[in-house]
Amino acid sequence: MKYPKPLKPGATIGLVCPSSAISPEREAQCKAVIEQLGFKIKAADNLTSNLAGYMAGDGETRGKWINRMFSDPEVDAIFCIRGGDGGSRSLEYLDLEMIKKHPKIFVGYSDITSFHLLFNQICNFVTFHGPMVSSNMIEDFDDESKSSLFQALNAETPYEFQNPQGYELQVLKEGCAEGMLTGGNFALLGASLGTPYEVDTRGKILFIEEVGEAMSRIDRLVYQLKNAGKLKDCAGILLGQFTKCLNYDMPGYTELNIFQEALADIPIPVMYNIQSGHGNPNMTLPFGAHCMMNTSTKSICFDKIER
Repeated sequence: MKYPKPLKPGATIGLVCPSSAISPEREAQCKAVIEQLGFKIKAADNLTSNLAGYMAGDGETRGKWINRMFSDPEVDAIFCIRGGDGGSRSLEYLDLEMIKKHPKIFVGYSDITSFHLLFNQICNFVTFHGPMVSSNMIEDFDDESKSSLFQALNAETPYEFQNPQGYELQVLKEGCAEGMLTGGNFALLGASLGTPYEVDTRGKILFIEEVGEAMSRIDRLVYQLKNAGKLKDCAGILLGQFTKCLNYDMPGYTELNIFQEALADIPIPVMYNIQSGHGNPNMTLPFGAHCMMNTSTKSICFDKIER
């Protein structure tokens, strides 16, 4: 699995909206924050487009802009402006053979999960589940989230993932495991089943996060993946932020209870409280990188970085 080239000061970042759009005022703020970080900008022209109230233009437009950013020799990295909805419409327009030949830093989360799966599993390069420009960098780009992002993007030697101060990694099931890191947003992982980019968990570490889903929906997703064989196939599981995922009828029964019950007959390690997802701070994970998890030391490490 190829690790993209590091992001150097003064590099050019391509800004894309693969899913939902932003306002013109927000676009100006996004460009300003990237410039303040010391980078140049190339921006897609659909950032403020609005189709059906929830998409940044049609799927072809969004897909072709991603193609252009990967093929443009002046663009060093691609940052997603935000997630949202409708990203799946653009997948059929991606030129995966071209993208495979031009691996670059690609950062995003949430609805961007489908793109991570494609680029990891088909194009064979590492992508980054981390902060997006409009969603995280304008108001809430705290020092720990920023440090985590650039540590992941520029890693040259094996490194250990660090949660923010005050957030201890927790253990749901004991054990050690290693394998390629995959995953993302729970709803998108479920939606991938039966598609060309279906999540492949065989021998891998599976990361899962979610936002705004009722506990009954979380239950359905857990057993959808279990019944599809995705949980028994993986080497271990990392649970990220489950933001605003509430159980109004029985508040003490959470996603941890559901996973514990679903995994009772599956002997794999599980860690939780990984601060990555829809919350703040939002730490960065390199999808496609070789991951080692150890519940005894409560550690998550990445190695075998090849550029």
